[in-house]
This record gives sequence, C-alpha cells and structure tokens, in this order.
Amino acid sequence: MKLTVNGTEHDLDVEDDMPLLWVLRDEIGLNGPKYGCGVAACGACTVHIDGVAVRSCQTLVSDVDGPVTTIEGLGNPAEMHAIQAAWLEYQVAQCGYCQGGQMMQAADLLSNTPDPSDQDIDEAMSGNLCRCGTYPRIRAAVKSAAQKLQAV
Repeated sequence: MKLTVNGTEHDLDVEDDMPLLWVLRDEIGLNGPKYGCGVAACGACTVHIDGVAVRSCQTLVSDVDGPVTTIEGLGNPAEMHAIQAAWLEYQVAQCGYCQGGQMMQAADLLSNTPDPSDQDIDEAMSGNLCRCGTYPRIRAAVKSAAQKLQAV
C-alpha cells in the first residue's frame, strides 16, 4: 500500500484495517498525532486527509484517499504555519498533549472560514478536548492566525 504523508510517499506493508494513527506512529515514526481516546472523541489524533481534518484513530488506512498531513507537515522548515506561530505567540500549550490535534483542527477551520467568529471557533474546536483548559488562548490564537492569513 502506498501512502503519501507530509509530501513523502511511503510504501507500507500493513493490514487494510489498521487505524491510520498506528500507521503514522508505529510504521512511519511520526509522534505528532497522539492516541487519546481511541473513539474519535478527543481530537488528539487529528490529521488532514486531502486538506480535511479527520480523526486518525478511527480512520482505517485503507479508507485514506488523498495525501495525509500531520502536525509535522503543517508548516515547512523555513516558516511555520500561521496557526503554529500563533500557538507560540499566545503560549497556548500547557502539557501540550492535545495541541497537535488542536492546531490541525484550527488550520482546517481557517481554510474554510478565513474570518471566524467566536461561535465558529467554538463549534469547530468543540471536538478537540484540552485537559489543561487552554480554550481562551486557543480562541485568541485562532483569531490572531486568521488575521495574519488575511493580511497575506
């Protein structure tokens, strides 16, 4: 099976019913997507498939139809994505466990809603849980990233 992840094609020998999360972590060696709940309820495993945020713990590798982007591939070596820069600027992360998934969900939001309201942000991010409760900083970082992306 061939899978393109963060712009690199991987030739994998895995079972069709293996969750994408385990392929990313165990077969490819990416640590950004995290195992949180295993039932797509917490968002720690969020990645993009063909630009759309999905929960990789409940996505079978055989169901992947398009390139996969993880938090490791969201920006590029020369420049962070606006979401990543805003996360640093607003010091969003405390423990950091959920933050890769949070940023991937936020990037998906901004690709579809360039100028999100508080309600847009709250609705889009509602499936991503943060045990540390950094929701106000997440909202502020998303708004800041939106403004920076609009200015480009």
